[in-house]
Amino acid sequence: MLVEENYSLKEHQTFHLDVRTQLKASIASAEDLSELYNTNKYKTVKKMILGGGSNVLFTRNFLGMVVKMEIPGVEVVQDGSESVIVSFGAGESWHQSVLWAVENGLGGIENLSLIPGTVGAAPMQNIGAYGVEIKDVFHSLEAYEVKTGKIVRFYNEDCKFGYRYSVFKGARKNNYIITKVFLRLSKKPVFNISYGNLKETLEAMGVEQLSLKAVSQAVINIRQSKLPDPAEIGNAGSFFKNPIVESDYFDSLRAAFDRIPGYKVDDNSTKIPAAWLIDQCGWKGHRRGAIGVHDKQPLVLVNHGGGKGQDIVNLSKDIQKSVYSKFGVELETEVNII
Repeated sequence: MLVEENYSLKEHQTFHLDVRTQLKASIASAEDLSELYNTNKYKTVKKMILGGGSNVLFTRNFLGMVVKMEIPGVEVVQDGSESVIVSFGAGESWHQSVLWAVENGLGGIENLSLIPGTVGAAPMQNIGAYGVEIKDVFHSLEAYEVKTGKIVRFYNEDCKFGYRYSVFKGARKNNYIITKVFLRLSKKPVFNISYGNLKETLEAMGVEQLSLKAVSQAVINIRQSKLPDPAEIGNAGSFFKNPIVESDYFDSLRAAFDRIPGYKVDDNSTKIPAAWLIDQCGWKGHRRGAIGVHDKQPLVLVNHGGGKGQDIVNLSKDIQKSVYSKFGVELETEVNII
């Protein structure tokens, strides 16, 4: 285990904010976690777990220790006739893990291509895109229990998955550190291309026969056309969740705004694209000095360089106020604000 002092986090979070942490610990195994939490020198130090830094916004320097999860490993642990269970270390890149599955003919997560971050962070917020969520392929995970030092196994039902939610963001928050994730991937994939413009993109690509590689590439093409590359401009992807409202209220909104899009979640609720709401309030391309709203995707707040985290927070609050004022809909942030 490597511990460093006064460490810059600029390259460890996709907003590329110029912030530092007092201490940074690099974790390459569950044993490293045990060593960290049993070392007297660090026991009482405030800690924050960090994966790829793609879903976090720092508003100031971190007074404590950032625990950087770098646990590697990809292994097929159970091989069946129709599916396999694969274990991924929490520090593995999510997108590289998707590409590994595609290259090995294993389906289930191809629609989740190019989502930034690490595997360990994926089940925490039940990542999803283009009609697929990680809960659809999730088998289980292993996590280090901070209080006892034991490795605990959580199965799908234990995680209480919801929209961008798991028990690790709720009742179990800060109690466990995910070290390994097990996914059940299919040898006989069923393709899901009904969401968004995925089907149209595949047609434009000239794809005549669906394959894991084609679907993955279509998702990559769409995301690259809509979302800025964090390597080029600081951002954390979607800053807000798509709000879910009661269907009766959505019907009243549609009566007032006939072009408002919505997707049925169940008989009583409808999901509204947050990007549409934000766009209708005139925020797309808005800029305040070094920070702003992306000019192609209003769901994305950006740091053009040299921006401050608190300025991004202030901008997000102004967006929330304007959307509520116009539509009576509350936007919830998807990004974790520190």
